[in-house]
Amino acid sequence: MHPTIQSTLDTLRERSRTSRAEYLDQCKQADALLPSRSRVSKTNLAHSYAAASEQEKSILRQTQSSPNIAIVTAYNDMLSAHQPYYRYPEKLKAFALQHGATAQVAGGTPAMCDGVTQGQPGMELSLFSRDVIALSTAVALSHNTFDAGVYLGICDKIVPGLLIGALSFGHLPGIFIPSGPMHSGISNEEKGKVRVAYAEGKVDEAALLESEEKSYHSQGTCTFYGTANSNQMLLEMMGLQLPGSAFVSTTGALRDKLTETAMQHCIQSSLHAETGIGYILDAENILNGVIGLLATGGSTNHTLHLVAIARAAGWDLRWEDIALLSEVIPLVCKLYPNGSADVNEFHQNGGTPAVIQTLLDSDLAFGQIRTAYQLPFAQTAKLPVAVDNGNITWLPTQDITKNESVFRSAGTPFSKTGGLKLLTGNIGKAIIKVSSLSANDLSHITAPAVVFESQQDIILQFKQGKLNKDFVAVLPGQGPAAIGMPELHKLTPPLTSLQNNGYKVALITDGRMSGASGKFPAAIHLTPEAIKGGTIGKIRNGDMITVDWIKDTIHIEVDPQTLEARPPFILPPTPQTLGRNLFKSARNHVSAADQGASFII
Repeated sequence: MHPTIQSTLDTLRERSRTSRAEYLDQCKQADALLPSRSRVSKTNLAHSYAAASEQEKSILRQTQSSPNIAIVTAYNDMLSAHQPYYRYPEKLKAFALQHGATAQVAGGTPAMCDGVTQGQPGMELSLFSRDVIALSTAVALSHNTFDAGVYLGICDKIVPGLLIGALSFGHLPGIFIPSGPMHSGISNEEKGKVRVAYAEGKVDEAALLESEEKSYHSQGTCTFYGTANSNQMLLEMMGLQLPGSAFVSTTGALRDKLTETAMQHCIQSSLHAETGIGYILDAENILNGVIGLLATGGSTNHTLHLVAIARAAGWDLRWEDIALLSEVIPLVCKLYPNGSADVNEFHQNGGTPAVIQTLLDSDLAFGQIRTAYQLPFAQTAKLPVAVDNGNITWLPTQDITKNESVFRSAGTPFSKTGGLKLLTGNIGKAIIKVSSLSANDLSHITAPAVVFESQQDIILQFKQGKLNKDFVAVLPGQGPAAIGMPELHKLTPPLTSLQNNGYKVALITDGRMSGASGKFPAAIHLTPEAIKGGTIGKIRNGDMITVDWIKDTIHIEVDPQTLEARPPFILPPTPQTLGRNLFKSARNHVSAADQGASFII
């Protein structure tokens, strides 16, 4: 194993010694060889399967030997990625019966889409929805009549929320089941150009809508490599989802067989001791997730989610760990917005199994981790390609011809370092995604600050032609304790347009930019946030700021005494309508961004 990776593992284990031991004790207290429902009174038990079929009841009565699997679903038919889950429960129930078990829909969770709420008030609920999903998952499992769980979720906060909730019942085995991506429409690059043209006033709303409809056109996951698809890669890297299953088409025999196979593995896991998802999610699994994120240039949102997930399992993962690994993990994929390829092309080049294989070949990932499907991780770098005589045909990824503009080996990567960096300095610490930056000779930007009250303020000044200059856009008051840390993706078209026109621009914010971040430097997740006394709240127009992604620094050229004398940041009035009033307690209790931005962990 690469010495930096090994030392990061050793540090994580030592730092988490007490918290991990306490978590495992909790799992062991809840664990038993017998099915969970064998410990439930007969009155409770009868009530739990009153609506089941007679065939299911005959199995459910056998509490000592027949597993009952919880289905926790994030289905809704507004999200294209989750719409295919509509028929999954009945399929999963049928698959369970075929293998001598039963399955019940234990509960549902909310599932919102950042793509729909961009720039809308609902975006202020987005990050907090992760913790609501975790709570909903725990409630779904709370009846204690289940022996394992299958989790149906794809998108941004949904997978992390489901996983955090599942870890609160860490003694239960569990596996995640994807639904697959939509077929490729117009290219993501073409879609981005139309968005910039619209921001510049060169095309109208009708043209913009036509472009968006050609991009988002059917059931399935969006095809760009944002947070949703980064989720799917992470689950495979951490051994919690069948290898190569993430980006198989939403329909067809292969998708159904993979779903059945996942259920079969979940049933088998439930029959053995200490196979719960909490036991499986060891330090190596967590670090494999970080390594996969860096190697593929995945979503910046996971610098929040991976920290929160790790802590839910007793692991004290920190941004500094991610930064250390980023220095030695090569970038082996070019996927939009880091490149032009979408996830369907990624799958054609071997997908996550190909990433796993090249990392293992170079001793850059852990091959001995336990998996939710009870197979050796090092032997699963294969892609499911077809169903033959009822069995899945698995193709070794080395047998797949690779397009070098999409995928390269760890020995000949696109970049020798990962896609994410940690910036530190007298403004605080922030995350920057360097893998998506435009190819130029810049290593840093030093420019005067222009401070904005909102992203709408930036868009308005852009349209008025006031931003045709070199500057660092400073947007405070977007952090988790302020307004829930909304995603600021609507800033991508105007700031990209300014950069395309030759201006040197950067963004500093305590908000988020997501996996769909643009090709301009954005120092995001800044902590301490403005409302907590962070320096970002004391920056004034004209202050000279340097964002340096080679030296990994973020600096304001103002002496400490002057900064200290400036008045504290005051959050502009925010309407408490459209659900935002219900999340006041969450804003009051949320942890800092570098601690996962969670109000429950």
